[in-house]
Amino acid sequence: MAVVKYGVIGCGAIGQRRHIPEIVAGANSKLVAVADINQSRVEEVAAKHGATAYTDYKQLLKHADIDAVVVCGPNYVHAEQTIAAFKAGKHVLVEKPMATTRKDAKAMIEAAVKAGKNLMVGQNQRLASPHIKAKQIIDSGALGKVLSFRTSFKHPGPDGWSLDGAASWFFIKDKAVMGVLGDLGVHKIDLMRWLLGQEFTQVSALLATQDKTFPNGKPIELDDNAIIHLKTDKGVIGSVEIAWTNYGGEDNMTVVYGTKGVLSIGIDPTYSVIVQYRNGGKELHKVGELATNTKQVGSGIADAFTESILRKRKPEIDGHEGYQSVNVILTAMDAFKAGKTLKVV
Repeated sequence: MAVVKYGVIGCGAIGQRRHIPEIVAGANSKLVAVADINQSRVEEVAAKHGATAYTDYKQLLKHADIDAVVVCGPNYVHAEQTIAAFKAGKHVLVEKPMATTRKDAKAMIEAAVKAGKNLMVGQNQRLASPHIKAKQIIDSGALGKVLSFRTSFKHPGPDGWSLDGAASWFFIKDKAVMGVLGDLGVHKIDLMRWLLGQEFTQVSALLATQDKTFPNGKPIELDDNAIIHLKTDKGVIGSVEIAWTNYGGEDNMTVVYGTKGVLSIGIDPTYSVIVQYRNGGKELHKVGELATNTKQVGSGIADAFTESILRKRKPEIDGHEGYQSVNVILTAMDAFKAGKTLKVV
């Protein structure tokens, strides 16, 4: 059976808790090498999984026995490392947001095309079983015409998730560039684009730093809360609420309102998808859980990427999908600075 051999660049929380375990568990994937600037960390991870350790990602890319790499370090290095990997002849799965500028995102897409390799972005919300079920219902026409939506993604913040706590790169503006908007907001933008099968054309936003601080108590220079209002090319309006300050647990929910009923995702602890129809009917769907920081469930991202490579087909969440979603986020940031609604172009 064919196997895709992986190198992982970045051994932080997302690397150790999602990508590496999912690659190791995959029937058609194998972890060959890992890279991280933290020598003790990368050596520990490598020893645990029988992989080769590198403190310089460029040395990992010279490893001939690697077919694909996962880029999952700080946001500001995504483009540089992805493009370098393509030049080295590797397929790339890059964490979201794929880049911090439109120019870099486009350069990554161009590098993938030039190399003839697959580029996939880790916007995995659309791979969750409750979301897959919800899309089937929406696409079936059971809700009628979709009118509006509201969705939220809130948890206690990367300081509780990151291996470096409040000293995490997530809070450092030069490394993260984007705050919660880029971290959680891009997930929800991608999810709603996919669920609705529509593109966002207008956006306005409110961003705020409400509570997060560095270890010295100084407030971070990035947003830890944000609210986005959007309109699609087919006239659907909706809101996205995101936060790193949900100290009561986690909130990952979506409600879609249609002319024939209302679909809810992630609200009921037992039935992850519920449809309440205008005629009084009700559907309860028990179709799996949504992952949380405290309770990880398989994201499916590594398996989907591996399959795309082995089947020699375009990944479901390719560079174009990644660009469309990060473009909306960047437009939302621009809209906040301008204090007005902007067109997404």
